[in-house]
Amino acid sequence: MRKRFTESQIVASIKKQESGIAVKEICRDLGISDATFYNWKAKYGGMDISDVTRLRELEKENAELKKMYAEMSLENRAMKSLIEKKL
Repeated sequence: MRKRFTESQIVASIKKQESGIAVKEICRDLGISDATFYNWKAKYGGMDISDVTRLRELEKENAELKKMYAEMSLENRAMKSLIEKKL
């Protein structure tokens, strides 16, 4: 069974490690592997909860912009194809 942790839980666990608690102990308490913890640390290390919230908002906005670009690019390609056929 896979657990889903909130960003605040992840940041709190990283803060515990920064305060001196061993990674093994934190991982045992959360039921995660060392690799998962270090992946979290790579992504969220040095962040506060507000930073993580802003990161999530930016990722969402970026995904929306990528979708808009893909749609515009497809539309542009279709228009070019249509114009070439008329010439």
